[in-house]
Formats: sequence, C-alpha cells, structure tokens
Amino acid sequence: MLLVGYCFGIHSERRLCEEVQLNLAYRWFCSLDLNDRIPDHLTFSKNRHGRFRDSELLRHLFETTVARCIVEGLLSGQRMAVDASMIEADANRQFSASKEGWDINRIDVAAAPRAVREYLDTLDKEAFGAASEVQPKFTSFSDPASQWTAARKGPAFFAYSDNYLIDTDHGVVVT
Repeated sequence: MLLVGYCFGIHSERRLCEEVQLNLAYRWFCSLDLNDRIPDHLTFSKNRHGRFRDSELLRHLFETTVARCIVEGLLSGQRMAVDASMIEADANRQFSASKEGWDINRIDVAAAPRAVREYLDTLDKEAFGAASEVQPKFTSFSDPASQWTAARKGPAFFAYSDNYLIDTDHGVVVT
C-alpha cells in the first residue's frame, strides 16, 4: 500500500487507506479482495515511528531492491546524476524564534512533539548540530530540523534540502 502512496503522491497514511478502500485498481495492486479489510492507518505510523525506526531493515530492503534492479537490467549503475530540490517544511514563521530567542534550556523535552525531541537528540551528534558553529536565523518550534531559507529568491520559508540520485541510462530515481 505504501508503494501506491509513493507513486501517486498520497502523503497521508489516513488518506492512503481511504483511497485503497475506494479504488479497485489500488485494491488489485495490493492483492485485496472486495471483502478484505484495509489496514488501519495507525499501523503504518506505529511501524514507521516505532518498530522500524532504529532498525536496519529498511536499508537492507532498499539495497536488495537496487541490487535486484541492476541484475534485471532496470538500472545500469554506470551513469548517474544528482538533483537537488527544496521541500517546504510544514512550519510557520509565526511559530518560530530568532537565534537570540531560541533557548534549548527552556524546552520541556517530555512535553515536546516527536520532531522536536528528535532534533534535540541530534544536536550533540557530530554530523548534525555540532558540525557547524553557524546559528540559524530562525528556528521553528514545530519542526526545528527545518532550515529558514530564501533560496528561491522570494519570501523566506522553512524548508529541507533533498538530493536525488538518478540513473540517467534508464531515468530511474535510485535514492
């Protein structure tokens, strides 16, 4: 079912379950009969945020899939290109703090949302917060891992930078 969501741009697990419930083609793809129950959307969320979060299972699945695609001739693995994109974060400027107003010590970690707790956990890791002395101009309370940017030469917004690796021989996005 998640593959249907990724392919058709259905970002919400709740919406995905509704779409699979109604769309016969999606049901057929997921090997579900008309009388079969659709999995609850919470099943996906609990697995994504809990069971598989610290597991190497998804990495192993991805690497096995890429290797199989190369064996079957769907990927050449020879000529690749990288594409960078900006993805707007679901964060509002009104709910952020300037670098002078952002004080980690004032945050109640126990009451903070999951995204904030994960961000605070990574601040001490060398690959994240400790890697740079630069303090962001603004930090979002709801999504502190997002960055304040004006990269599109318009009004600034919170966003993520994402990179895609593309097999140019077959036009397939690999990562």
